[in-house]
Amino acid sequence: MKTMNRRIFLQRSALTSAGVLLLPDTLLHAMTSGAGKKGKKLVVIQLSGGNDSLNMVIPYQDKLYYKARPSLGIPQDEVLKASKYQGLHPAMNEFKTLYDEGRLSVINSIGYPDPNRSHFRSMDIWQSASDATRYLSTGWIGRYLGALPGDMRSPHMAIEVDSNLDLALKGDSITGLSMEHPDKLYDSISRGLFRPLTRISRDTTGNSNLGYIHEIMNETVSSVDYIHQKLSQGVPAGKMNAKGKLAANLGVIAGLIKAGLSTRVYYTTMPGFDTHVNQKPQQERLFKELSESVGAFVNELDKDGRMDDVLILVFSEFGRRVKQNASNGTDHGCAGNILLVGSNLKKSGFYNDPPDLQNLDKGDVKHQVDFRSVYATVLDRHLGSSHEKVLGREFPLLDFV
Repeated sequence: MKTMNRRIFLQRSALTSAGVLLLPDTLLHAMTSGAGKKGKKLVVIQLSGGNDSLNMVIPYQDKLYYKARPSLGIPQDEVLKASKYQGLHPAMNEFKTLYDEGRLSVINSIGYPDPNRSHFRSMDIWQSASDATRYLSTGWIGRYLGALPGDMRSPHMAIEVDSNLDLALKGDSITGLSMEHPDKLYDSISRGLFRPLTRISRDTTGNSNLGYIHEIMNETVSSVDYIHQKLSQGVPAGKMNAKGKLAANLGVIAGLIKAGLSTRVYYTTMPGFDTHVNQKPQQERLFKELSESVGAFVNELDKDGRMDDVLILVFSEFGRRVKQNASNGTDHGCAGNILLVGSNLKKSGFYNDPPDLQNLDKGDVKHQVDFRSVYATVLDRHLGSSHEKVLGREFPLLDFV
């Protein structure tokens, strides 16, 4: 049996498997050292399936929008009007409140050159921050972890609240952590065979892999106990004033933030946005859940001022075609929008002009802003990193933070 490199082993074992989170005590110390309200946090919400951004942020003054969508277009009198030209979907009341408070910034027509209309490929491009013709095996957040100072370079600095770990959090030397729910994690350790196995003394002489596994198993029990104890001091995970899976995931993130973890990036996913058929009721449900979940999350963090250090980024892998299809839905498109929520935005409201529906790319909105400029701005101005090092080259910075 070949001896596995300890770094590789740690990278692999730092993921959840059957509900088990493997975290050495050395990382636990780092999880609370330097923790507190001063550390900037990024919360990424991925809308999987290709969100129809034109019905989320509606160009209600554009006649071409209603001409292309005779049954899917949101009537002017139902739009939550924000500017003279654009408004929000009527199910997004909480986002409208954030807009009115100056805590929402909308970037229109965002995408990348040579857009790909495949879910899988386009999501890989967004998560890796690669060019459309380049394939990367690491994600932009994973590379951010690798660029952190040595004393901060630990997997716990980026946590995905989900059942799997997305490409975005995978790096060459450091990979983020994935967990579904801290209570389930604690129960899986306490009720299964994992805890009893750590009490068994094993002779691992001559086998560094087994020795390290036994070490990790022992450290996992104390780590999970510690996380459970820390979370009990914060908001109960998933107990926010909103319903649905996204609210539950954001509740977990709120609990981790309020517990004082030094984690810099949190990531979660909301599926269901591939609306080829019967889009209108689906979108209403999705936007209502998204809006209520984000609103509840912001309100929870506002209670003790922690939202001052948090920036929320909402994105999808692409927008959808301008013209509705024959099934009262929309098909895969190109550029869409990004929503940014924060208490210290330099430029709130609509960051740029509405999409140009007269100048389309094969029926799709053309991108005017490269999504990597958003990442670059977040990395440099919010997280205090070097975007050139993480993204591989320089991108123009934007003025939202």
